[in-house]
Amino acid sequence: MDEHVNKNDERKRAIFDAMSARNQKSILKRGYDKWDPIQEPKDPIDIRKEKSKRTTQMLVREFLQSRSSEEYSSAYGRGVLEISLGIVNDEDRIRGMYEFSCWYRALLIREGYEE
Repeated sequence: MDEHVNKNDERKRAIFDAMSARNQKSILKRGYDKWDPIQEPKDPIDIRKEKSKRTTQMLVREFLQSRSSEEYSSAYGRGVLEISLGIVNDEDRIRGMYEFSCWYRALLIREGYEE
């Protein structure tokens, strides 16, 4: 254990010595003992999922695979990505667009323009 601590102290000193005088001064101001340049890596951010437990990437891939590549352009794909991000992040603007789209489709069906 002491050997591990000594190696960390050596690494900490080496990192500190390699820093510019300005950065060293900043570290000393906050306290060299409190400074930890050898922190454990942080866990990856929580991967956001929507109600069906799909990520944005999963939604986009699944949807676009249900279409033939001739059916959509890059602008279409960007729109799919934007709305799926908004759904996963529960954005009001996207929810409004989604609800309007559902309402509009029902209107077209009700009035006989679509089956």
